[in-house]
Amino acid sequence: MSHPVDEYVGKRVRQRRWMVGFSQQQLGEAVGIKFQQIQKYETGMNRISASRLWDIADALGVSVTFFFDGYDGVSLTEGSAKANTNGQGDLLADKEALELVRSYYAIPENQRRKLFDLARVLSDVA
Repeated sequence: MSHPVDEYVGKRVRQRRWMVGFSQQQLGEAVGIKFQQIQKYETGMNRISASRLWDIADALGVSVTFFFDGYDGVSLTEGSAKANTNGQGDLLADKEALELVRSYYAIPENQRRKLFDLARVLSDVA
């Protein structure tokens, strides 16, 4: 049985990997392991050692603390994707939300700012 912290860290690895557009194969190659091991890390089936987490963080362009950010000590099966401070669930657990964020950052900065302003106006209307 996996530990809730391992599941949470694995979930954060998957989110960040997806955000930067890496496949499991690409991340595995970047840190010198097989993609099957990345799969096991992402599900929490296998624990990630400190040195491996360091390598993964480096490959994904984040600090090691990124993988623990937001962990509230509640088991994933008990609902660690529970509501955050603004009453919404864990938006980055939603694949559609991740795809939207990834697409947003692919837009050139000047156009992205205009899109952001439009979204803000539309959300104020709703």
